[in-house]
Amino acid sequence: MKTMKYLFIAALMTGFGATAMAQDGSKADVDAVKKIISSKPADLDKQMKPFYKANKKNADNLVAFGREFMNVKDTANAKVYADYALQASKNKCAGAFLLLGDIEALGDNGGGAAAQYEQAIYVDPKNPDAYYKYANVYRKISPNGAVAKLEELRAQRPDISVDALAGRIYYMSNEFDKALAAYDKGDMSKMEERDLSDYAMSAFFKGKNQKALDIAKYGLTRAPRHAAFNRLAFFNSTDLKKYDDALVYADALFNKSDSAKFSYYDYVYYGKALSGAKQHEKAIEMFKKALEQDDLDNKAKRAGVIKDLSTAYQEQEDFPNAIKHYQEYLNNVEKASANDIAALASLHMQHGSSLQDPEAKKAAFLKADAVYNDLTNKFENAAEYATFMRARLNTQLDPDSKQGLAKPYYEKLIDLIAPRADKDATERARLIESYRYMIAYYFIVQDDKATAKDYAQKLIEIDPENEIAKQVLDATK
Repeated sequence: MKTMKYLFIAALMTGFGATAMAQDGSKADVDAVKKIISSKPADLDKQMKPFYKANKKNADNLVAFGREFMNVKDTANAKVYADYALQASKNKCAGAFLLLGDIEALGDNGGGAAAQYEQAIYVDPKNPDAYYKYANVYRKISPNGAVAKLEELRAQRPDISVDALAGRIYYMSNEFDKALAAYDKGDMSKMEERDLSDYAMSAFFKGKNQKALDIAKYGLTRAPRHAAFNRLAFFNSTDLKKYDDALVYADALFNKSDSAKFSYYDYVYYGKALSGAKQHEKAIEMFKKALEQDDLDNKAKRAGVIKDLSTAYQEQEDFPNAIKHYQEYLNNVEKASANDIAALASLHMQHGSSLQDPEAKKAAFLKADAVYNDLTNKFENAAEYATFMRARLNTQLDPDSKQGLAKPYYEKLIDLIAPRADKDATERARLIESYRYMIAYYFIVQDDKATAKDYAQKLIEIDPENEIAKQVLDATK
């Protein structure tokens, strides 16, 4: 893992330095060497010999040759040509020290890499690559120390956007607040595209969607086909519920961006944007597409996409499919919460309410009741809510209360809530509803006016202006 980290670090600034060196001296020689190395000939040393002889005093080209070896991970030959460059320059070639530092970084030797980058700074104190590469190696030890190194560059090169480089260091260290603070000090017009992208991502990760969107839109004025800018504009527009705009950026990402590679997350966001725009059929297609992606190899993430798919069916009022996929979500999620289970019961209730056939409606409600019963058994702290929902559900199964199906649940609610000295608004509302049901059940269904009067007296104590309680008490004087 650390090897991969240093490989990534070494690659970060390679393009800047290598391009500059390749343009000094004979670019034709560098191009020819690149072809030789990429062809992997058996007589590599023999083919390289004339190019070494022709450039043995050209340190920049020798470093460029070394870079080509580095690009194919031939670090042994890369080091040979870095040493040749140091010999040719009498140890005054910053590019050679940078190459040696990158070789050490690739070999998982952060300390050795930092030492070589320090040498590059000593030789050429105005070379930004050396400071940044040193800071990048050092950031795992101390991001603040790495940024302090960059401050030395500010004194040498006031023309360099040091704040952006500091933001980059903090971003790569997952310190997004500090990354934002550093980027905020910089001038966006002087930032590289990768820094604009990291700037917008930092804002996105911290939930600053409008800021992230504004940065991404600025990036698009410079690079309209930049995949990261289109993606960030797309994601943040979706989170801001600007769904029509989001779909425009989604089209740009999928169809008008250079070198764009897509992940399951792109399809998930596409589905959310389409759902927000009420294009539910297309949203369902996108969520299904997300489930087909190779990078969706995490069970928890997969469960989340299945839940999104269920929601898309729910918004289309296709409750059978919504319930089917929600059950699949519950089967895949590592540990279903009380809210997760309650949501399944709610889907069954919505399904029942949408049906006209009495038997089908009853079957759906009974499924919801069974889920609430399961919720009561699994989560003690959800028992009151589940009991309340079962009471309401059974009033729909027994609308005239003749069977008293809701009675045991309202009685249980009264037992749970009534003894509490301090009751919040929700508890008072549930208790009032429970007393009202019991009054109606005993007064009308059972013709037991004495018991109805008892419940009316309890109701008037917590709700003195309740008209039902007043009427029952008057009728039973």
